[in-house]
Amino acid sequence: MSAAKTGQKSGSATPKRPKTSQKAANTKGPKAKASPPTAAVEPPAPKPAPIVLQVDALTKRFGRTTAVDAVSFDVRRGSIFGFVGPNGAGKTTTLGMVTGLLRPDSGRVHVGEADVWAKPVEAKRLIGVLPDRMRLFDLLTGAQLLYYCGVLHGLDRETARTRTADLARSLGLDDALERPVRDYSIGMIKKISLAAALIHSPRLLVLDEPFEAVDPVSTQLASDVLRRYADAGGTVVLSSHNMNFVERMCDEVAVIVGGRVLARGPMDEVRDGLSLEERFVELAGGRQAVEGLEWLTTFSD
Repeated sequence: MSAAKTGQKSGSATPKRPKTSQKAANTKGPKAKASPPTAAVEPPAPKPAPIVLQVDALTKRFGRTTAVDAVSFDVRRGSIFGFVGPNGAGKTTTLGMVTGLLRPDSGRVHVGEADVWAKPVEAKRLIGVLPDRMRLFDLLTGAQLLYYCGVLHGLDRETARTRTADLARSLGLDDALERPVRDYSIGMIKKISLAAALIHSPRLLVLDEPFEAVDPVSTQLASDVLRRYADAGGTVVLSSHNMNFVERMCDEVAVIVGGRVLARGPMDEVRDGLSLEERFVELAGGRQAVEGLEWLTTFSD
C-alpha cells in the first residue's frame, strides 16, 4: 500500500511531548523553615599592649623620713603616663629610682625584661631621661651637645648630625644650635635636654617637669613630638604641676601624696567626673581656709 493511500507523510514523524496537567505543574514541595536569625558576634577585645615599665614597691628613706613608700605602677607601650603630686610628694625621687639615678632601699624596676639595678647597662639603653636640674656640658654649642649625646648612645656620626637637625627643627631650636648652651634661657635648656633624651630613639622616655618655664608655642611643638613618638610605639612617663596639660596630654595618671600613690589608672577613671585639678586638690587634702593673715587687709601706707 502506498503512502498516498494510507494518508501518511513520508519522513519520520516528530513525537509529541505529553501535556503536564495544570494541577501537577502547580504542585510545590513543602515549604522550607526559615532559619533563626544569627546573633551578632562581637569581635574579640584587642590584646593589651605589653608592659614597658614595671615599678614594684619602690621605697626610699632619707634618715627617718620616708620619701617614697612602696610605690607601684605599670606603664604600657604607646601610652603617655602622667605622674603628679604636690611639692615634696616624692615624684622626683621616684623617677630618679626608675631611671637608675638613685638607688632604692627596696623594690624593683623593670624596663622591658631588664632589671634597672641587676642589668643597668641593658636597661639604660632603652631609656631617655630628662631629670630635674640636669647639668649639661654648657661650654658646648647646642649642636655639639646633641652630637655628643648621639655618639655616646652608639649612633654613627652622620646619623647623629641628621637627628640633631631634625630635633632642632621640630623643637624650634634651629637658631640656637651654634650658640653655647650656657647662653640658653631656662626654657631653651629644657628643650635641648628633651632633644638629648630623644636622639637615640629610646623605648621609654622619662621626663621630670619637662615644660617648666617653656613658652606655650614651644610646649605645643614638644607635645606634638611626644604624641607622634607615642603613636609610633614609644612610651612616656612625665611629671608636671600643670594639671591642664597632664589632663590633655596623658592617657593614664598617678597621683602621689606624701610618698604614696593615692590614685592611678586611666585618666577618666582617676578624675571620677571632676577635672584633674579638682581631683588632685581633693586627694591632696583639699583647700584649707587661710587664717592668721588679717594684716594683709591693712596696708602700710
